[in-house]
Amino acid sequence: MIANTKCECGHQNHVGTVLCESCGKPLFDDKGEAPLEMRYDGVARRSQKTNPSVLDRLWNFFSSVKVAVYLILATLVGSTLGSIYPQENTFLNVDPAKYYKETYGWTGDLYYKLGLSDTYSSWWFIGLLVCIGTSLVICSLDRVLPLYRALSKQQIRKHMSFLMRQNVVYTGTLASSGSTIAEPEAWVQDTAAKLRKKGYRVHTDGAALLAEKHRFSRWGPYVNHIGLIIVLLTILLRTLPGWQMDQYIGFLEGEPTKIPDTRYYLENDQFNVEFYNENEMTEAFREKGQTVAKLYETKAVLYECVADCDNPDKQPQLKEVTRQTITVNHPLKYKGLLAYQFDYSQTPKLLSVRPLLKNKTTGQSYGPLTIRMKNPESSYTAGPYKLELKEYFPDFSINDKGVPITVSNEPNAPAFVFLITGPDMPKEGQSYLYFPREIDKVKYSQDQINGAFSSVWDISVNSMNDVEIANFTSYLNIRRDTALPYIFTGGMIFLIGVVMGLYWQHRRIWLRFDDGDKLTLGAHTNKNWYGLRNEVAAVLNKTGIAVTPKQLANEVNKS
Repeated sequence: MIANTKCECGHQNHVGTVLCESCGKPLFDDKGEAPLEMRYDGVARRSQKTNPSVLDRLWNFFSSVKVAVYLILATLVGSTLGSIYPQENTFLNVDPAKYYKETYGWTGDLYYKLGLSDTYSSWWFIGLLVCIGTSLVICSLDRVLPLYRALSKQQIRKHMSFLMRQNVVYTGTLASSGSTIAEPEAWVQDTAAKLRKKGYRVHTDGAALLAEKHRFSRWGPYVNHIGLIIVLLTILLRTLPGWQMDQYIGFLEGEPTKIPDTRYYLENDQFNVEFYNENEMTEAFREKGQTVAKLYETKAVLYECVADCDNPDKQPQLKEVTRQTITVNHPLKYKGLLAYQFDYSQTPKLLSVRPLLKNKTTGQSYGPLTIRMKNPESSYTAGPYKLELKEYFPDFSINDKGVPITVSNEPNAPAFVFLITGPDMPKEGQSYLYFPREIDKVKYSQDQINGAFSSVWDISVNSMNDVEIANFTSYLNIRRDTALPYIFTGGMIFLIGVVMGLYWQHRRIWLRFDDGDKLTLGAHTNKNWYGLRNEVAAVLNKTGIAVTPKQLANEVNKS
C-alpha cells in the first residue's frame, strides 16, 4: 500500500488515507476529474495496513465483505442440508441409526453417517456461526472507528479539488448570478439560516460553510451488525445447559419425573382421553376400524426439589409449585417452563411393587419391600435381612455375548440384582435376581438363574393389590428458552438499524468564496442524489441564484 505524506493543510493522516481527513484533498489523485470515491470518507483502515503481521492478516481475512458473504452462503447451504430430513432431536425413544435407514433408505443412512441429522448442534455449523460473528465484529471495527474519526474532524473550508469532484457542484460569482446579497459573508449567513430551516446543522468560518444533517444514518449498518451479533451470541449460548430446552419426555401416571437440567419434577397425576364415537368419525376411519382421540389431557403437578436433589441414596424432597391441566395447544406454563401435550400411550407400565421375602421351608415372610421402578433405593430391610441393590436393569435383555443389559431407561422389563445378607445366609451374602413381572420371570428363567437358593427363598407379591400400575403414559414436549428475549432484542436492534439506513440519508454541503465573490459549492450524500440536488437548488434559488437541479450535476457525470 502507498505510504501517505503530510497534507499541505498541515494535517498528519494515517497510513492508507485517500482523502485528507481535514481538508478533503485527494492525496494520490489530485489531477483527476472524476467524482471522488467517498466511501468511508477516504479514511485509512487497519485492513489496509502495510507489511501486515500474522494478526493483521487474520484481521484482513475477517474484515473482508467477500469472506463474510461466503461464510453466510456456507451457513445457508448447511441449514438447507439440515432441513432435508427431520433432525434426530425431534424423535422420542427412537434409535436414529436405525430410523434413518429404515425410513429413508440408503440416502437416510448416508444422511445420518455424515452427521447431518444433528446439523444445528454440530461443531462445523457452530464454527460457521462463530466465524460470521467474528466477521461482523471485525468488519464493524475496521470501518466505524476510522469513519467516526473522519466525520468528527471535518474542516469547514474544504480543498478546492475536493469540492469540484463531488457529484453535486456549483460554481459562479455573486455579481453574475443575480444574487440580491453582494457581500460573501452576509450571503453565507443568509444561506446558513435557510439551511437550518431545512434541518441542517450549519458551521461557518467567515466566507466558508459546512452544513450537515442526518449523520446518524451512517451508523445504521453498524447498528444492524450489533443486532446480528446479539442474535448470533444468543444462538451460541443456547447450546449451554439451562439456556434452552426442547425435549420429549414420557410421564407415567402417578410417577414424578425429573425434568433434565432443572430442579423441577413433573407428575402425570391423571390422564384422560375421550374418543370419537362411530357416528362422529368419517367413513374411512369406520372402515379401518380405527379409534380416534377427540381429546386427551394431562392433569399435571409441577414440583420443585428443595433437598437431596442430587443425592442418589435418598429420595428428593419435593414441594408442589403449581397444578395445571395440559391439553393440545394449551401447555403448562411456569416461570418460562412450558410443557406441551405431544402424544400418549395406553400400554400399562409397572410403577412399583410391594413384595415379601419368603422362606419356602418355614413359610415365614418378611417385609413388605416397596420397590419403585424409577430411582429405586440402594438398600432395603426385611425383618433381620438386608437387601442391597447391586444392579438395576429397567428394560432387561441379554446381548449376543450373553451379558445382561438394559435396552432403554423405561421400565418395560425391570430386573433387580440384590445381595441378601442376614441369618442363614453366607457370610459374603447371597445374590438374587428378581423380576417383578411374572412374564419376565418365565421368559428369563428366574429360578434357574438363582439356582438352589430359589428352592428355599423367594421374593414375590401376595396379590395384585401390592402392584402399582400406570395405565397411561403422557408424552410431553418440555420447552424452555431463556435466550428468546435476547433474540427479540437483537432483532429489534437490527430493524432500528435498517430504518436508520433506509429512511434517512447523510447529506453534507460545503461552500467557500475565493477571489472576492467567486462561489464554489460541493455536496454529497450516501443515497438519493435527486433529493439532495433539489434541496440545494431550492436554497440557491431563495438567495437569488437561479439554478435547476439538473445543472448541479457534475459535468463529468453529464458526459
